[in-house]
Amino acid sequence: MGNFHQWGINMNWTASLTQHIIRPLLLGMSIGAGLCISSASAEVGYPEKEELKFGFIKLTDMAPIAIAYEKGYFEEEGLYVSIEAQANWKVLLDGVIDGRLDGAHMLAGQPIAATIGYGTKAHIITPFSMDLNGNAITVSNDVWAKMKPHIAKQPDGLPVHPIKADSLKPVVEEFKAAGKPFNMGMVFPVSTHNYELRYWLAAGGIHPGFYAPHKGDTSGQIDAQALLSVTPPPQMPSTLEAGTINGYCVGEPWNQQAVFKGIGVPVVTDYEIWKDNPEKVFGITAEFAEKYPNTTIRLTRALIRAAKWLDDNNNGNRPEAVKILSQPNYVGADYEVIANSMTGTFEYEKGDKRAVPDFNVFFRHNATYPYYSDAIWYLTQMRRWGQIEQDQSDEWYKEVAAKVYRPDIYAKAAQSLIDDKLIPASAFPDFSKETGFKAPQTHFIDNLTYDGTQPNAYINSFAIGLKQGDKL
Repeated sequence: MGNFHQWGINMNWTASLTQHIIRPLLLGMSIGAGLCISSASAEVGYPEKEELKFGFIKLTDMAPIAIAYEKGYFEEEGLYVSIEAQANWKVLLDGVIDGRLDGAHMLAGQPIAATIGYGTKAHIITPFSMDLNGNAITVSNDVWAKMKPHIAKQPDGLPVHPIKADSLKPVVEEFKAAGKPFNMGMVFPVSTHNYELRYWLAAGGIHPGFYAPHKGDTSGQIDAQALLSVTPPPQMPSTLEAGTINGYCVGEPWNQQAVFKGIGVPVVTDYEIWKDNPEKVFGITAEFAEKYPNTTIRLTRALIRAAKWLDDNNNGNRPEAVKILSQPNYVGADYEVIANSMTGTFEYEKGDKRAVPDFNVFFRHNATYPYYSDAIWYLTQMRRWGQIEQDQSDEWYKEVAAKVYRPDIYAKAAQSLIDDKLIPASAFPDFSKETGFKAPQTHFIDNLTYDGTQPNAYINSFAIGLKQGDKL
């Protein structure tokens, strides 16, 4: 993208000319001539709002937004987007709620929590799931040294993966015996990272604590053996290095950063905790979607195209994507740090680099489709740890999921891309048969099965956590 300032062009005049004359003219010509915007896209209708501002946090999984911008997919939809990094997840969410941002890269739990009123209440929806996997749990060098004697080894001497929290339990007990808290960081109370970290700890017999919002306790540390607290993603490595926390769960590149700096060791990826788990979503207010339906479909089209580009050619575009993401206006980490996980490998202990081709998935496995069952999984974990304080019926879980996750919008966007011959129908679910519920999923680190149609049965299957009838 050119920089008008370097040529001395007045930006206010340029913006006015572009907004009021050039853009409508180009969009009309494109639709009329069937060039950039084809007849199928034209049926979607003109975008009701063209000038948009999107927010993100400096993580590699914001990539679909960056690629949609850099590859011109937003502009091809008649959308003129500015992208702005946000200080933390709360600032980002507040920006979408108060209208400062039109949409944002969000934690999957954020639209769900906002809609049910856990934290700031607002009806947020998502028409687009941004990715699968992409997180890991890292511990300090000292903790890793204490864990290693409890971990089985391969013939070559390297640890057997996945590493379960069973190997961390003796370390936590050692801390307790010495009267020291065992502290771990996660990025937000309703983040995937919080739930994945809790899932991993509990599967190894370590209690991560309960929330009791009805009692005014939102610390999440009631009965906890490991104390979890919030740290913004880019600050995780420095907080670990300072000794404030003993480990953390975060997205990339902040686990690989610990490896490069020599301050910690990633021990398990979320791919190993729950294979192909949903991670971030693109969030907008329900009001935005209702007021600007064409704009909503068009931005979803652009994001779908960007996600496909990221996974095309067997991840062949990833090096280019890493170069884009390494720019300071996006993630801003070194190319090598981002590439360490983004290009199909993942480095655990220094030198222990392993192939993990699906560590970041943006389009394969229907990654972009907003499944109701994904939303329900988050709700089950909110109930398990007390953020939802009392029992709810299976039907309630399904109703909340349908309020927030909007596969109907996604299907309209996808179908128009199919009609435009931009993406083949085979790349998407069969919309005539899709129910919004994945088949029961079995690839969890504790070997439990998750069936999104039976949330209460799933909640009751855990050894640690609230069950039906329990209340703090």
